[in-house]
Parts: sequence; C-alpha cells; structure tokens
Amino acid sequence: MPLIVIDDKIPYIKGQAERLGTTRYLPGAAIAREDVREADVLIVRTRTRCDRALLEGSRVRLVVTATIGYDHLDTAYLDRAGIAWANCPGCNASSVAQYVESALILLAEAGHINLGASTVGVVGVGHVGSLVAARAAALGMSVLRCDPPRQRNEGGYFVSLARLQQEADVVTFHTPLTTAGPDATFHLAGQAFFEGLKRRPVFINTSRGEVADTAALVRAIDSGQVRQAVIDTWEDEPRISQALLQRAFLATPHIAGYSADGKANATRMALETAARFLGRSDVAFHIAPPALGIPADEIPAAPFARKLRLYDPRRDDAPLRARPADFERLRAEYPLRRERY
Repeated sequence: MPLIVIDDKIPYIKGQAERLGTTRYLPGAAIAREDVREADVLIVRTRTRCDRALLEGSRVRLVVTATIGYDHLDTAYLDRAGIAWANCPGCNASSVAQYVESALILLAEAGHINLGASTVGVVGVGHVGSLVAARAAALGMSVLRCDPPRQRNEGGYFVSLARLQQEADVVTFHTPLTTAGPDATFHLAGQAFFEGLKRRPVFINTSRGEVADTAALVRAIDSGQVRQAVIDTWEDEPRISQALLQRAFLATPHIAGYSADGKANATRMALETAARFLGRSDVAFHIAPPALGIPADEIPAAPFARKLRLYDPRRDDAPLRARPADFERLRAEYPLRRERY
C-alpha cells in the first residue's frame, strides 16, 4: 500500500484518503525530511515548503498542494527530480469572491465608496479575479481588468496597470506570487505603484502578502494615496505588520478562501489527483461540507443584509486584532463558513 503523508489541517480528508493507501497526518509547518522518507505521496497546504531540503532521498513521487497558490513548491527542483506536482486551480475562487464582495458592501456602508459610482480595478483575472469582477459588476460597479499575460496570449479587453492607477476607486489583487520574468508580482504594489494612484483608491489584497510592499503600503495609507486597506494576506506570515494591522479597514488571517465549500473543493481535487497518479480510477470522492443550520426566519430578505448574514468579514477581523500572535491558530481553528444557505 502506498504511504501518503498529509497536512493534518486539510479538512474533510480523514476517512477519504485512507481509500488510497496508508496515511500519516502531521502539522504542515512541522513536516520534516524524516517524515517523508518512505512516503509515496505528499498532500500539503501553504505551510509546507516542498524543496530539495525536504524531499531529496525520499520515495515521494507526487506532491499535491490543496491550494490555488503553489509558491511554496520549488517546482524547478521537483521537475529536475522527476517528482510530479499539482495544485488545485480555482478550488476556492468563489470563496475569495464572497470575501471581496462582503468587504465592498462594508466599505460602502461605512461611506468609503459608492458602489454605483465606483470603478474597481482587478489585477489578475484568472479563476479568482474573474469571479471577483463578476460580483463587483453585479453590485453596480464599473470594472477594469488588468492581466498582461492573458492580454498577450488571448487578446481581449484588458487594461494596463497604468490606466488602472488612473481610474480605479478600488484596486484588488488576485495574482500568483512570482519573482522573475516580465510579469513578476513580488512587490508589484510597491512605492512606484502607490505614487501613481490618482483617485485615492481602496487597496485590497487577498492574493499573496509579498505582492504588496508592506512599508510602502503603510506610507501610502498615511499619506492619503490609499483611502482604506482590506488585507487578508500579509508579508512574513504569520508575523504580520502591526502598523498595517492598525491601519487596515479590515484585517483577517489569510482566510478569504476558507469557506467550507472551497475547502471541500480543494480536498476533493487533491484526492482525485492522487487517485489518478496511483492508478485508482475505481475511487470517487464525494465531499460535502456541513450545513450552516440557520433557521429560515433568521435569513434577512434585503440582499446586502442577506449576504453579510451569510459571511461578514468583521467576525474574522476582530479576533486577529485582539490576538495577532494567534494568526496560525485562527486559521487552524477556523469556524464553519458557507457560500450558500
């Protein structure tokens, strides 16, 4: 039987992965070389750095991350070593879109934006950015889409980052974290970006913390170049910037994609990848998250109130402000959140 080592915080996976082989569950950040030496498959999240230091000399032949992002995988090493790897593209896209939509509603209720008279600039229009753009449009906002790789490869109506800096009242980032090439996103939102903003926009980051230069963002907030900030992903997680925490309109512990629906999608996709790799076409996975159990008479009729009753980011903001050192615990013990009633 193949041995599968699994991050013990991946939800809904226990009792399912056992259908593929022998399983060993470990805290993601603590998975070490000796833990994977005899493993055939490794299923992780973002807290496990999968590189030569971890995997050289092991029996691992497949690494799957149950996340959209995969910057924690040293893909160049994995390719050289002949170790297959996969992520779960789009698994929690709807969850992140729900988070951004709720944040936009709260910003409007607080008087920071007028939804019907505002333009949102979406940087990165993949699985997540496309859904965010659709939800923003449904709220009555004008949408600018910025995605240089897609523009080069597909054509279509995309705008430059420079135009977005001129016209956007809200800028929201949905890019992967990359450090090389013409479209590198590391510190894409840096000093020059903030100095080029013309409309004092709201800044939203739910992609990767390092897409934004934290020091430059703090200066931009203090100078008024940025009106408000909604921050879910942080540089140097879990050691987050106290200065940015204090200044953010909403501050949450990297949970935008943490709906139970998104988690179930990621777990199913990861297991399906492992099953294909192991030649187990006989195994199918049906993973359904638990129901919320909200009585029908407690569901508001008004659309915005209904959306916020389903998910209000302030309930994730308050615990982080009260206990920023508990960043990882807040993620590990995240309560049930659904995308639908």
